[in-house]
Amino acid sequence: MTEPGPVRLEIPSPPGGPGHHAEFSHVRLSEPGAAPRPEIDAEPDTMTDLAFDLIRVLDDDGIAVGPWDPGLTRDDLLRGLRDMLTVRSYDRRMLTAQRQGKTSFYMRSLGEEAVSCAHRAELGPEDMTFPTYRQQGLLIASGYPLELMMNQVYSNVADPLHGRQLPVMYTSRSHGFFSISGNLATQFIQAVGWAMASAIKGSTAIASAWIGDGSTAESDFHSGMLFASTYQPPVLLNIVNNQWAISTSQDVARGHASTFAARGLGFGIPSLRVDGNDFLAGRSVTRWAADRARAGLGPTLIEWVTYRAGAHSTSDDPDGYRPVGEAAAWPLGDPVERLERHLLATGAATRAELDSLAEEVEATVAEAQAAALAHGTLHTHPASVKDMFEDVYAEIPPHLQAQRDEAGS
Repeated sequence: MTEPGPVRLEIPSPPGGPGHHAEFSHVRLSEPGAAPRPEIDAEPDTMTDLAFDLIRVLDDDGIAVGPWDPGLTRDDLLRGLRDMLTVRSYDRRMLTAQRQGKTSFYMRSLGEEAVSCAHRAELGPEDMTFPTYRQQGLLIASGYPLELMMNQVYSNVADPLHGRQLPVMYTSRSHGFFSISGNLATQFIQAVGWAMASAIKGSTAIASAWIGDGSTAESDFHSGMLFASTYQPPVLLNIVNNQWAISTSQDVARGHASTFAARGLGFGIPSLRVDGNDFLAGRSVTRWAADRARAGLGPTLIEWVTYRAGAHSTSDDPDGYRPVGEAAAWPLGDPVERLERHLLATGAATRAELDSLAEEVEATVAEAQAAALAHGTLHTHPASVKDMFEDVYAEIPPHLQAQRDEAGS
């Protein structure tokens, strides 16, 4: 009998890094229109292939093909493009503001705009989203005022959160946007619990949970999945696979599973992979999952396959761990350009109309920024110290009152 050799570990390594050529042969793709669309009441074990396929609607020429075509109107398409352009313009201005020292921190969603904008368009005003820090599109697509978002980033005297949250951690109950938690993966257990409560109360509202690929390694992800599987609440469980956590590739959190959506299969949850840069596919998949939840058929896991084209945050330099030019090599392209191509290819809009829309969006965002800057920034007109003592207790305890008096507020 041969003596066994020493046991071993496998250390995951990214497909490429600085000095390497960018390539995405490891990303499982499908032809546009090829993925089947089951009925919403189909049993999970009859649709397991959708955890490995990629649901796509737009082909390379910008034409909608296949059973997942949501049949959007011209107004739907232009509203989606406006929302994505607004997110991109907003991000660009807030990044510049951080570089100018007007705010301490910012996180863009460059290249991922279609994910949140398409998703929010299929939800109702009573539904609640539980976002991470890269879903500003959920707020923008819901019509939340840009000026209020900027006030929060600037932490100025008009900040609706009174300087208590890190910039980009917005909240708005009236717009279905739950307070962002910096402790990632908590969104899954919070959303599942909220959806369970909605069902217990006899409400019609559903919940939408968000997590990044890296955070699926957290225990809260698995706890949320188990409760969703057991109690079948009306919740959409979204994984944004943008290929990179802050500095590690998706392989570290995914392990030897071939897709993140495949993790839902072990819990008996319908699991879909969708082209996250295809606005039409995002609308269609969200509609399917939301209809299923509203019909009392339980949760759906959605893996949004996209790419983080920018840095993780203003504290990150992706050139230290990614190949130069990797964003340009991403095979699913840019979501804004793809929707524009669709509008042009179908004759729903002209190039002049699209250029005019972009100019209009830029002017709107600039106007909001000017209004926000009129309230100052953290360094010029910060929120009052007394605000940290407000809205916490109905009656302020003596020890906090003493601290407030000492602070001179």
